[in-house]
Amino acid sequence: MSGRIGAVLLAGAALVASGAGAANAGTVADTASGRPLMRTAGGDAASGRPIVRTTGGLVQGKTVGRTREFLGIPYAAPPVGALRWRPPAPAPHWRGVRQATAFAPHCAQAETPFGSASTSEDCLYLNVYAPARPRPGRLPVMVWIHGGALVAGSSDGFDPTALAARGAIVVTINYRLGALGFLASSGLADRPGGPSGNYGLMDQQAALRWVASDIGRFGGDARGVTVFGESAGGLSVLSHLVSPGSRGLVRRAIVQSGTYNVALPTKAAAEAEGKAFAASVGCPDQNASCLRAVPVATVLAKQNRLEYVPDIDGRVIPEPLTTAFAAGRFARVPVAIGTTHDEWRLQLALRLLLGAPPVTAANYQWWITSALNVPAQTAATIAAHYPLSAYPSPALALTTVVTDARYSCTTLATEKILAKYVPVRGYEFADENAPQRFLPPVGYPYGAAHASELQYLFGLAAPIPGTLTPDQQKLADAMKTDWTAFAAGRLPQSRWPAFRPGTQRILSLVPPAPRPSTGFAADHRCAFWSSLP
Repeated sequence: MSGRIGAVLLAGAALVASGAGAANAGTVADTASGRPLMRTAGGDAASGRPIVRTTGGLVQGKTVGRTREFLGIPYAAPPVGALRWRPPAPAPHWRGVRQATAFAPHCAQAETPFGSASTSEDCLYLNVYAPARPRPGRLPVMVWIHGGALVAGSSDGFDPTALAARGAIVVTINYRLGALGFLASSGLADRPGGPSGNYGLMDQQAALRWVASDIGRFGGDARGVTVFGESAGGLSVLSHLVSPGSRGLVRRAIVQSGTYNVALPTKAAAEAEGKAFAASVGCPDQNASCLRAVPVATVLAKQNRLEYVPDIDGRVIPEPLTTAFAAGRFARVPVAIGTTHDEWRLQLALRLLLGAPPVTAANYQWWITSALNVPAQTAATIAAHYPLSAYPSPALALTTVVTDARYSCTTLATEKILAKYVPVRGYEFADENAPQRFLPPVGYPYGAAHASELQYLFGLAAPIPGTLTPDQQKLADAMKTDWTAFAAGRLPQSRWPAFRPGTQRILSLVPPAPRPSTGFAADHRCAFWSSLP
């Protein structure tokens, strides 16, 4: 998931070793040539086995209820051997009909509550979900980028069939993770002093190019693509707004809990970390051939245990995100952006479950210093502004501090900057009784913790089962309707207010129905955080 979740994603292995739908496929014609591009296998409408001609070749999916699913479609060549730590290459074409009825392997990662273990580097595949009976005309397209601190997660952890049932085509993608996706090393640069790192972001761009080229063959509007992602996926979405390689590929953006680390590292800082990694795997001279020969298990064992973030490499990311936003040097597209009310309750729980000391009155300031990486004097100032006496427990005081500092107020600042140039809609997911799907109880309520909104948008593959109450289901229905309406360029059903820096109205996502709110800045004490040096 997000920044601090990455601190335990690798170590987390210790914890966890609607619309009309008919089976009749019909056809979708290429408007340019008139050629039928979608049909049912063998011309048998009852079989529910649609075939689509993509640029790579024919793919055969399956019809499941109200949705057509095409799973495990390659969008780039396997990044193995000489292609490891290189920009993604085009996927090879195939002859005959490729079965697209099962998910492809996850990208290499350790076992965590947020993704299954994998040592596969052959993982650059995507999945397409389309309504079983599409409406006339081209459908809006939503491309989902999963979270996981850029070290965990996969395309198949999220079932978007309920979004597709509302008239959208949804694409979920895998992309390279961890060191394999984000290692910056001078030895991997294509020229002395050239850019390195950000291979996972380049994978995402390759997937977006595939969407631009092929999604029309599934009935989607390639000129109406909404990119949305949560946590590290949300940070990825922000990166695509700035990246020159994403221009023209993104028409709308939804950023969920993605502002936790907008101060991206410089290339020099990222390459210094890469130099240390190279030495740890037996390649102290950072020789590219040596690095590409390191076993994937060794890469996983030696990579950064905290998280990876994109670096300002000068090519994929040309400048700091905040600098680009402030100067208006980003894709001028509508943006929806928001957080959950109690983001850091999940991250603290992960630490406690892995043996971190409980938060007490005695170590409260130490925890602030550690979590926010601030001097002791600043931590004392923060502790005075968030006195323990105001909270049911030291743990909830701390999670409020870090939520406000790292998520809520950075999101508000980003909304203000973006709203100078593009239409912005803000939200806060605030269901205090949302089921916790990833972690067991830790002695305090999770509330609207990080990632708790995902189950309201997707069918979620998570370690802990969860059921929404009738009122929560009403909220989930409203959220799915609003997300797809935003992607279609329509006014959301809940009349989601436009964000203005003066009024700062956002949509509060609470059951049973969302409602506008203007109390976000005061609730999260953003004036205080703006006053700190």
